[in-house]
Amino acid sequence: MNTTIAIITGDIIDSRKVKPETWLPYLKKALSTYGKEPAHWEIYRGDSFQLEIPSEKALEAAIHIKASLKQNKELDVRLGIGLGKKDYDSDKITESNGSAFVYSGECFENLKKQTLALKSNVTSFDTTLNLMLELATLTMNNWLPATARVVKTAMENPKANQKELASLLETTQSNISEALLRAGFDEVQKLIYFYKSQLAKL
Repeated sequence: MNTTIAIITGDIIDSRKVKPETWLPYLKKALSTYGKEPAHWEIYRGDSFQLEIPSEKALEAAIHIKASLKQNKELDVRLGIGLGKKDYDSDKITESNGSAFVYSGECFENLKKQTLALKSNVTSFDTTLNLMLELATLTMNNWLPATARVVKTAMENPKANQKELASLLETTQSNISEALLRAGFDEVQKLIYFYKSQLAKL
């Protein structure tokens, strides 16, 4: 498929029930991990956003954004990942276009009860991954703030062991271990690895 980029289109679920100052700092901090505004990411229409990222990092970034928002119990996010080309490059990501943007928009618009999905030009790849994402979000949608914080920190410090994560979060190693177990973090990492391995075959 020779996928060059991924576009993540997202929005905050029920954002009208929560003041922007509650969720905006979490979202901006997460997005700024992946590039500069407005070339690589942009927040628009109040609570919607778009992020451009290398395709192999897309699922990781989506889960990291979700964990970042879920540090607040009132927050969650819907995310549609589009994998494809970028034909027109603007200074602002919301003015760029190409198949990655089209797929991302279509994927996002088709999210109903689902909070995370992807779309490319390979149907078999999409079908398999979307089924796995549907199952994974059964757990991720229920992450509590303390669990989400541990997941976010673990993703931001991939080389850190549980003892080091405990030190970063000023808690005990057993708390970290329990939180990662509750979060299904091992399974999430396996899912990310599977996504990358299947993407490499396209």
